[in-house]
Amino acid sequence: MDLSTFSMAISKSSALWFLPFVAPLCVWAIFSDLMNMKIRNQCVLAMMVVFAVVGFFVLPFDAYLWSWSHFAVILVIGFVLNMGGMFGAGDAKFAAAMAPFFHVGDYTTALYLYCLTSVGGFVLHRLIRRVPLITNATPDWHSWTSKRMPFGLSLGVMMLAYLILGAIYGA
Repeated sequence: MDLSTFSMAISKSSALWFLPFVAPLCVWAIFSDLMNMKIRNQCVLAMMVVFAVVGFFVLPFDAYLWSWSHFAVILVIGFVLNMGGMFGAGDAKFAAAMAPFFHVGDYTTALYLYCLTSVGGFVLHRLIRRVPLITNATPDWHSWTSKRMPFGLSLGVMMLAYLILGAIYGA
């Protein structure tokens, strides 16, 4: 793939402003889901507060307002998937809290990232939980024995990858 022609709609400056605030929340979601198979509501709320405050200052006002519709759409989709047993409630809430950060012009990139991090996260998690060195070091992590996938891993990596790519290839 020739990355010289790759570009994203999110501005480089927006991605750079969001990244230091969002990164610790993504790490929190990842480790919380790996350890407890839960993404805490405090993490979801913190993600929304970051967008509410930082987004207000770094995005054009009309884009800022429209971005909140992404939250609503993804929340509805997430809860439908949750009712069907395909997605955890915490995952649905975290995905909805992440949604406003994504520029609507980057929907294709977001879908590719979602697919890549979902499949990659699943495979990586299933391989790593077979490594005694790691599971012995983290014996109380519920995800090692759960039949479910800790999607916080995939969602957190997706958000970080999007902002990093935006910081490099953004408008």
